[in-house]
Amino acid sequence: MAINPRLSCRIRSGIQLNFVMKAAQLLELIAQGESATVELKKSTAEKDRACRTLCAFANGQGGQLVFGVTPSGKAVGQLVTDRTLEELAQEFQGFEPPLNPSIERVALSNGHEALLVQVSRKGTPPFTFRGVPYERVLNTTRVMPRESHQRLIIESVHATTRWENQPAAGWRADQLDQSEILATIGEAIRRGRCEDPGSRDPTSILRGLGLLLPDGALSRAALALFCPDDVAPSDFPQFKLRLARFKGTTRDEFLDNRQYAGNAFALMRRAERFLIDWLPVASKIVPDQMARIDTPALPTEATREALANAFIHRDYASAAGSVGVALYDDRLEVISSGGLHFGLTPAMLFKPHESNPWNPWIANVFYRRGYIETWGRGTLKIANLMQAAGLQAPTVVDNNGFVIMTFVIPDKTSVKTSVKTSVKTSVKILTALRDDPKTTIPELASRVGLTTRSIERALNKLQQENQLIRIGADKGGHWKVLGNP
Repeated sequence: MAINPRLSCRIRSGIQLNFVMKAAQLLELIAQGESATVELKKSTAEKDRACRTLCAFANGQGGQLVFGVTPSGKAVGQLVTDRTLEELAQEFQGFEPPLNPSIERVALSNGHEALLVQVSRKGTPPFTFRGVPYERVLNTTRVMPRESHQRLIIESVHATTRWENQPAAGWRADQLDQSEILATIGEAIRRGRCEDPGSRDPTSILRGLGLLLPDGALSRAALALFCPDDVAPSDFPQFKLRLARFKGTTRDEFLDNRQYAGNAFALMRRAERFLIDWLPVASKIVPDQMARIDTPALPTEATREALANAFIHRDYASAAGSVGVALYDDRLEVISSGGLHFGLTPAMLFKPHESNPWNPWIANVFYRRGYIETWGRGTLKIANLMQAAGLQAPTVVDNNGFVIMTFVIPDKTSVKTSVKTSVKTSVKILTALRDDPKTTIPELASRVGLTTRSIERALNKLQQENQLIRIGADKGGHWKVLGNP
């Protein structure tokens, strides 16, 4: 395969045509055959079908198409003249918006030439060819479904118009959770991620966090972050968290089922507490110290990062949307409404990739608050934390409008033990209250070996199950156990 000397020219369409390419590069592409990002065409006589594929590449992650190679991988080339290049350039006029792919030209030993046409993911999809959008599915080019086309259109205007930067009509800064706002600015200052504004006025803080619109109106991002806790605004029912502990490995039977509404930070804390309550714990005794060390089955920092990602990247535009946490005997699923955007795939999330959060205003406040460290490294950090703990990295699935991150729980028996332990804990609490109905929550916590918050939750659950009732006021009242513990 002989290579022509370095030359370049511009053909009528304004496309840059390079006459230099390494033979090894072409051979490598031929070896790949037709794949998701490479397509082979025998000659430019197939330029119409080739342009559909180039359109699909532009709407995905880019790709390369070679004229002069048969589908079986034989480099036959063709006679390339000025007329050939002009016809190809004319065909490229069918792209909207203009695509302008780059072309490289390789001389073959039989006197013919091959043409390599490359398209990178530049510009703003969706692209169309002769008015029709195309997409690449495995090694096939097809007409893009309407839903995918609309998603790309939404992504194309994302920089200027999106759910989070629209006004929260009817809401004012003084209606928000003031303590949450102050906690956010305090933590941001402590971490060096924000200058002290010198004022603790909520409106000034929100302006400094970039959550007010140019006219001073409150943004929806501010409402998602700081709306009153445990309140579902009637106009924003999507500020919701679903928590479930299922028995076994299916959704047939609940062991615990909760729903909360409120701001993202409060919901995040509730999700973390739920995992503390239900995730199995591995214990070991430290020699010579008579002390027990409890380690969660999954690294706390990894699950925390997964939860933060769910709140940051979810689609808030859907009124039926939410963040979900589903715990089974063998796995944990963190679920957020919406899909992956900007051409990202689940596999790409676990490789170095550019950060382009779907809700950058919300992501920025989560960063300042300390819930995330660096944009674009969340999934990589989770994988590293899991591997450092000797555990399998999680998987991500983009499925029917939801993104699901799944953690495999390493030892199934430990989860079953956790369920048994929960039952034993209930028995201990009921026995203690039968012995002394006026036992306080701190006393119960000390006797059972749990936190006061866990005791409060257990008491609430026992009351819901009609195993326990409270008689009288919090002070001076007592507990009555119903039936035998």
